[in-house]
Amino acid sequence: MSSRPELQAPPEIFYDDAEARKYTSSSRIIEIQAKLSERALELLALPDDGVPRLLLDIGCGSGLSGETLSENGHQWIGLDISQSMLDVALEREVDGDLILGDMGQGLGLRPGVIDGAISISAVQWLCNADKSSHEPRLRLKAFFGSLYRCLARGARAVFQVYPENLAQRELILGFAMRAGFAGGVVVDYPHSTKSRKEYLVLTCGPPSLSTATPKGKGEDEESCSDDEGSGDEENQTVCISDRHRPRKKQKIAKKVKGREWVLKKKEQMRKKGNVVPPDSKYTARKRKARF
Repeated sequence: MSSRPELQAPPEIFYDDAEARKYTSSSRIIEIQAKLSERALELLALPDDGVPRLLLDIGCGSGLSGETLSENGHQWIGLDISQSMLDVALEREVDGDLILGDMGQGLGLRPGVIDGAISISAVQWLCNADKSSHEPRLRLKAFFGSLYRCLARGARAVFQVYPENLAQRELILGFAMRAGFAGGVVVDYPHSTKSRKEYLVLTCGPPSLSTATPKGKGEDEESCSDDEGSGDEENQTVCISDRHRPRKKQKIAKKVKGREWVLKKKEQMRKKGNVVPPDSKYTARKRKARF
């Protein structure tokens, strides 16, 4: 059986009462969630002016990532599809307001009220069709469209994701760009199997100098440009706002065989004793498309 939870069952079923309590009581998961949330908050690049912001935690679960937001002085709203996870969050008396909902059906928030959004290990669930009525592309479109509308102009959204493959990453990124976001993927420690983490960093608005995708952490930080020495396409920071598409290779025209070549071949055929039509001014001329 796969270790990826999204391949085992829908989130509202996978995270039942037992799994929700097990998840929340694990010291290892608590530590990992705290680190990922801190990094996501760092990538949000909120102004350091001491003013609390209203943030959205998508796939908030039992509120572990929301605790990091509260510790940094921000107010937050949490959205999750698992009733069991939200029940545990209520028992823990988290500071944020909680919403039971499916992000694939849209967020349903007022336009322009959110100052930033984070999501830890949740967005890739949208790539799976857990029900016959689920179409991943339509769900991604609904999610990113509603997210773009509820964010304030210039606000960022940072999603920690672990896509199953490159195609899934491009699928998520593509629908984010179609919704109007600028940004790209930041990869922390790209050459480490254990520490590698991917963050989708999006800005509400068109590409500009302020929407430049930050660099990922690691000893050898890589910029958005492709390095000649880098052979692994998945280990690079992807920057959509500054992407230069390679030019299409020009088609090499086939060398047309001229009159001299035709006359030479006809002479060779005659020497072999074959019946060859006599040469004329029409020899080797290109026929018209019509009779």
